[in-house]
Amino acid sequence: MTYQQCIEFFYSQLPMFHRSGAAAMKTGLGNIELLCTHLDHPEHKFPSVHVAGTNGKGSSAHLLAAVLQSAGYNTGLYTSPHIKDFRERIRINGLPIKEEEVVAFVTKYQQFINKMKPSFFELTVAMAFDYFAQQQVDIAIVEVGLGGRLDSTNIINPLVSVITNIGFDHSEFLGNSLASIAKEKAGIIKPGIPVIIGERHPETDPVFIERALAGKSIISFAQDKFTIDYTPHQGHLLLDIYQEGTLKWSEMELQLGGPYQARNIPGVLDAVLQITQLGYAIADDQVSIGFNKVVDITGIKGRWQILGENPEIICDTGHNRAAMEYILRELQAIKRGRLHMVLGFVNDKDINSMLEILPQDALYYFCSAKVPRSLAAEDLYKIADAFGLRGEVIIDPNKALTAARGAAHKQDLIFVGGSTFVVAELKELS
Repeated sequence: MTYQQCIEFFYSQLPMFHRSGAAAMKTGLGNIELLCTHLDHPEHKFPSVHVAGTNGKGSSAHLLAAVLQSAGYNTGLYTSPHIKDFRERIRINGLPIKEEEVVAFVTKYQQFINKMKPSFFELTVAMAFDYFAQQQVDIAIVEVGLGGRLDSTNIINPLVSVITNIGFDHSEFLGNSLASIAKEKAGIIKPGIPVIIGERHPETDPVFIERALAGKSIISFAQDKFTIDYTPHQGHLLLDIYQEGTLKWSEMELQLGGPYQARNIPGVLDAVLQITQLGYAIADDQVSIGFNKVVDITGIKGRWQILGENPEIICDTGHNRAAMEYILRELQAIKRGRLHMVLGFVNDKDINSMLEILPQDALYYFCSAKVPRSLAAEDLYKIADAFGLRGEVIIDPNKALTAARGAAHKQDLIFVGGSTFVVAELKELS
């Protein structure tokens, strides 16, 4: 098989949630356990950190990987979904898994794969674990796909677990209250393994505390330890970081530009602190290097990424109400002329909860990514009209961005987002 044939096999034969939605879901850990048993349990052959949460888990995973790599460790990173290339999901020291490694894995295990028919996600998790074990990584950062308790990544026994925050997303699978969603995400907390909670919330704190106490796991609330002051600077952030009231880092530069990243940093730093307590040597200047070079080190894309100036163009993969609230807050803080929003969504999100908070004085360009799960741009236009949002339908995200750029004045601001897949299709995304 060629690499392209392998990718076509994945997409055509294996159910993929991020493209098809609920139809691709396989509940339970049975398949991933069968796969990893067949692979001689690679998940037990490398140390790991497990990262879950509603928002910020991808950014947090990339930041942790960048810090560990800066400290000289052979670092694996598993994240999802990918933006441009399937191989982005599986990285070691920032480098995506080689095409020939993907081909070798599929060729070797195709008969078994055909027999058991795992989901796309189950297979990619197994491939990542097998690759990390073969390459003998010093540590791997593993991002949860969806939820936690029944997520395929939840067969690892990590050094520490991290839960960034809890918000409403995937409620059809995780529940309709913050407490029920927290319970699913708390499923990654293992007996005796420390857990870090990035953000406190009165509805979710008791869930995490109860789970941690039941398993005799030390629980840490990161925002009790670290306080972040930030200043936007040339598309990045300058951070003053306080640890328990004492200034620890002054004007540390974060290569990610979204001010909402300040909410992720306490959890990342608390994880670094706990990893060092377990014997990993990470100096303060190596933390600074990881933060300052995270995009260069790990290749993270689509997080408050600036695509152009005059007019300024920003894209972001945030795709639920909580994320959209952060995004709008930051857009409103930028002193510009008119706001232009290139938007597309998938059809199983709570679209109304996002549309109702969008500004009516913005100009909208409704589009649709080329995945089966996308909401048709015409349908989005009709739904948005009920919320007083005015614009036009331009199905292709790239053509929609071109139209926005043509209509905008130099002092205006263009935002592209609503769905990871809309951002992924942008030709200008490097």
